[in-house]
Amino acid sequence: MRVLVTGAAGFVGSHLVPALSAAGHEVSVLVRAPERYDPPDCVAVGGGNLLDPDSLGDAFDGIDAVYYLVHSMRAGRDYAERDRQAARNFRVAADAAGIDRVVYLGALGEDGKIDSKHLRSRREVETVLGAGAFELTTLRAAIVIGTDSASFRLIRALVERLPVMLTPQWVHTECRPIDIDDVVTYLVGVLGEPATAGETYDIGGPEVLTYADILRRTGRVCNGREPTSIPVPLLSPWLSARSIGLLTDVLPTGARPLIRGLRTPVVVRDDTIHDVVSVEPTPFETAVERALAGTPRQAHAQRTLAEGVQ
Repeated sequence: MRVLVTGAAGFVGSHLVPALSAAGHEVSVLVRAPERYDPPDCVAVGGGNLLDPDSLGDAFDGIDAVYYLVHSMRAGRDYAERDRQAARNFRVAADAAGIDRVVYLGALGEDGKIDSKHLRSRREVETVLGAGAFELTTLRAAIVIGTDSASFRLIRALVERLPVMLTPQWVHTECRPIDIDDVVTYLVGVLGEPATAGETYDIGGPEVLTYADILRRTGRVCNGREPTSIPVPLLSPWLSARSIGLLTDVLPTGARPLIRGLRTPVVVRDDTIHDVVSVEPTPFETAVERALAGTPRQAHAQRTLAEGVQ
């Protein structure tokens, strides 16, 4: 199958592209700065920015399916509008090219109970894409554990640098973290299953954990001990983000949406994905060990991509 990946330079995209190629697909990528993208073997590279429809050219021509992995959370306060416009431009271009299938990686969270601009934006993009003429398959995930995951880098920095930490109320929120390899297996798997076209699936790891659990268990893997937590219920998301900006390499503009998103439970409500794609969920500690053993890509495009849409 001829497959195009948008957001290929991002965290998930960098894992998905070689996996699709290994699965026998003919893979192309659409990136904003092709001169800064180092593609795997046999992957065609095209330049284009979804915020600029005129830059897309013939990127969609001859393509059977497209993965939409674009997210501009680190691009500033107007990231939700940028994501909305990028999704609209994508939908128009995909429809004009007669694309049959699109796969989108969105975010978990119960409709009507999402208390986060970041998570609401992910759901809005899903709605925009869903209005296209193509069949949309949506996978919804919570925190993805991997070396270059912004969420995991934040967690890792906290447990490594703060043996004692002030913890706000959101540490009691429930989450279903998932290993990056499992996410990629699901993403590749749904493409080969016609029954997944037009469907939405929740994906997650084997356990529901609170963020306090995640911090404690990550601390045990990283340091052989759990961090000590001191509850501070009134600690604001803004102050949390500023503190994280000082302690980690996650920019405050990216940390703030992440922190606000921690107030919303993100757990799997429907596990029917297992009926169509077989995945043995990776245990949390194993996922953390793999992430710690990985080598972060040269400041990844976290800094590069902070300039705009992935």
